[in-house]
Order: sequence, then C-alpha cells, then structure tokens
Amino acid sequence: MIRRILVVLLFIVLLAGLIAYSKLRPESNHVSGFVEADEIRLGSRVGGRVAEVLVEEGQAVELGQMLVRLEPFDLTQQLHQAEANLAGSEAELQRLEAGFRVEEVGQAKAHYEQLQARLDKLVAGPRPQEIDASKARLRVSQAELQLATENYKRIQGLVNTNALTREELDRATEALDSANATVTLRREELSLIEAGTREEEIREARATVAEARLAWEVSELGFRSEEISAARAARDAAVAAVAAIQVRIEELAIKSPVAGVIEALELQSGDLVSAGAPVLSVLDTTHYWVRTYVPQKWLDLQIGQKVSVSVDSQPGRKIAGEVSFISRQAEFTPNNVQTPEERSKQVFRIKVRLLEGLDVLRPGTSADVWLDQPPSDVAPESTP
Repeated sequence: MIRRILVVLLFIVLLAGLIAYSKLRPESNHVSGFVEADEIRLGSRVGGRVAEVLVEEGQAVELGQMLVRLEPFDLTQQLHQAEANLAGSEAELQRLEAGFRVEEVGQAKAHYEQLQARLDKLVAGPRPQEIDASKARLRVSQAELQLATENYKRIQGLVNTNALTREELDRATEALDSANATVTLRREELSLIEAGTREEEIREARATVAEARLAWEVSELGFRSEEISAARAARDAAVAAVAAIQVRIEELAIKSPVAGVIEALELQSGDLVSAGAPVLSVLDTTHYWVRTYVPQKWLDLQIGQKVSVSVDSQPGRKIAGEVSFISRQAEFTPNNVQTPEERSKQVFRIKVRLLEGLDVLRPGTSADVWLDQPPSDVAPESTP
C-alpha cells in the first residue's frame, strides 16, 4: 500500500515538474504564416479577336515575353491615315515657316510696278503729240467732209438734169453722212484727249496700286506668326494622333511585365476579348514574401531587419529573409484595451521579404519566421 502511495506521489511530483518547466522555459520567438507572391492579371486596353495564344498554363515566362497577340482589325489603316495627315501637316508647317519663294515675291513686286506705271500714265494724261495727232485726224476728217459735200452737190445737179442715175446720188449721200460722222467722232476724241483722265479712274488706279503694294510687302514679310502657330498646333495634333494609334497597336501584343509563371489561362485563338478585361494571370516569381502576425511583446522589429524562414518542404534549411513591412495598427483586439492580459493578445501584421529560395518555394506554402535567428547566426543550409 505504501509503495503505491509513493508511486502516485512520485508521478504527481514529476507532472508538477514538467508543468513548471513548460511555464518557465524561454519561449522561442517564431511565428507562422504563408508564402505569398504578386499575381498580375493581364489584358489589353483595346480588346478584339485573339489571333494567337503563345503560352500555356503553368509555363515559365520571361520579362517582356509576348503571351497573346490580338488581330489589328482596322488599326493598321488608321495608322496609315494618321501618318498621311501628319505628313501633310508637317509640309504645311514647313511651307509657312519658309515663307514665300523668291519668285513669288518678285512676281508680286512686278505686278505692283506694272500698276504703278499705269497710274502714272493716268495722272500724267495725254502727251502733246497725242493731242496734235488727234487734231490732225480731225482736220483730215473735215477735209473729207468738205470733199464729200462738194461731190454730193455736183451729183445732185447732174441727177436733176438726168445726166446721172438716182443710184449715184444715193452713194454720194451715204459718203456725205459717213464723212459727217467721222468728223463728229474725231472732234469727240480730241475733246476727250484735251480733257485728260477722269478723277474716278485715277482713284481706282491708286487703290489698285495700294493693294498690289501691300501684297508685295506681305510676300516679303512672310506668313503671320499666328498662322505658323496654328500650323504647328495642327502638326502636333497629328503627331499625337499617330502616337495614340501606335499605342493601341502595341496593346495588341499582351506581354509579361515580370518574369514568372502563367497561373491561369482560359483563352483560345479566335476568342473575343473585351477592352480592359483580364484574359490571363502571371505569378511573379521574382518577389516572394511571408505574411504573418507578431504579438505586441515581440514588436521590437525594424524595417530591413534580417530574419530566418523555414518551410516544411525544406527540412533543416533556414532561408534568409528581411522585414519589409510592419503594420502601425494592431489587429484582432480593440485599440482601447486596458489590461495587460488583453494587450498581450494584440498582434501586428508584418511582411518578410525572402532573399533566397525563390526557386524552390511556392506561394501558399506554410512558413515559420524565426525572429531571433538572423541568417548570420544560422548554420549553413543543408542540401534538400
């Protein structure tokens, strides 16, 4: 009986010792979390029909690698039209900046001088020689009138004596009338020449000369700065239109922005995709981190602090990591707790960027972060 009691007492003492040891032993500063990575969902801002799918799900891809190519539809024709408009706008701008050609300026100057000479002629009026010539023509016509008159009288007398026919008298009458008209014409011509140029004609000629002179000066000065600015703005708008279409054409090629792995792809050639809608996702394999939570009593961490990470798939291996984020707010418990017991339940989210092991780790893997074992204090890695 005593022996049984001693055994029971020994068991109780041993159990109490184990409990005391578990309470008093130093707690290891490690927390658990999961390996995470960025998942990038890719698409096109223009959309359209799929021409070619160049990758498969699970395939590793490089930075800038083409994944999916869309049909251009009418974008190529739009680009040609925009480039033609740009060429026209550029040519118009160059023409305005260069101004008028030397030949055009000379033509405008010659036209002005021609009109100026005509104005000078009108202002000067007829020359004396022209007046004398007009007077001479008048005298000749008067002499012809006198001769026609005498011839008419002679023929009229002969007709009265029946020596000539009536037809001869009619021809003499017609010659007399023609001579009278010629004298009147020559007299009016002489009157106009002696009166000189009308004032209205001179004013009209002066206005025409002034217009020609301004046109000559404009051709020498070139085009207005406002016209050149408008042409430059039109050229810039054409450049922007070409660039916009080129960007849209570049969007026809969906490329990988990172080196990674195709995570999800449900696309076939001939499918229609909407503009801005994701068509596949790429997992970034160049940047892994562990998301975990630490209690308040271990919150003596610093950004950039080196820590170690272990995963079940790599037993015995400690992977170097670096604290890259520490939340400024606690989670899971209210912020206005008062007792130390409840304050100990507060946790803070942190991110530990993995500095190695990216070739063997996978997002979603469970991981332990050892806060008190920086990589320099860890034994060399074992071969997995």
